[in-house]
Amino acid sequence: MILAAHVATAAASHGFLSPTGVEIAFLLVGLATFGAAIVTVTTKQLVHAALWLVVTLGGLAVEYLLLTAEFIAWVQVLIYVGSVVVLLLFGLMLTKAPIGRSPDADSGNRWAALTVAVAAAGALVWVVVDAFRTTWVDLDGAAAGSTEVTGASLFQSWVLPFEALSVLLLAALVGAIVLSRKAKADATTTGATTTGPGVPSDKEGTR
Repeated sequence: MILAAHVATAAASHGFLSPTGVEIAFLLVGLATFGAAIVTVTTKQLVHAALWLVVTLGGLAVEYLLLTAEFIAWVQVLIYVGSVVVLLLFGLMLTKAPIGRSPDADSGNRWAALTVAVAAAGALVWVVVDAFRTTWVDLDGAAAGSTEVTGASLFQSWVLPFEALSVLLLAALVGAIVLSRKAKADATTTGATTTGPGVPSDKEGTR
């Protein structure tokens, strides 16, 4: 009853469908984030894709701030923007990925990828709406985005996915190192074959 009275008071003071400044900012940041995500998956330059991913993840952090989830927002910045994107750039440098436009970045299956993305987004939205359809925020309790509540939920209910993500990032880093060492070994072998016995080297050819 008390919560219903709060909702009725808010609706009467602002109007049920009249947006506030925070809601308008949330919508604008969401549109900018969506645009950055589209550019991330459509650009043919790998480095640009990684940088646009920074914009996308940063936009999500701003959305968390607008939802008064400060702890989640800073975790988003520190872990995803500060670690995951740096790891991607580190992997691109180790594997000597092309800096400019790369035809290999476009597989030609854009419509199939778009179909899968739309289906996944629809399923995710349906699951979230169905799970939180009757959920109300307790305004008198602890803040939903506080460190205490988030830490308790993370290390009690979500500790296994958290550890699995750390192993996944470690595997990606090890894979980038293995690929870079293999490419270096192939280059060394090719150079040794070119300048082997009976094959004149570049210096001998210029004499």
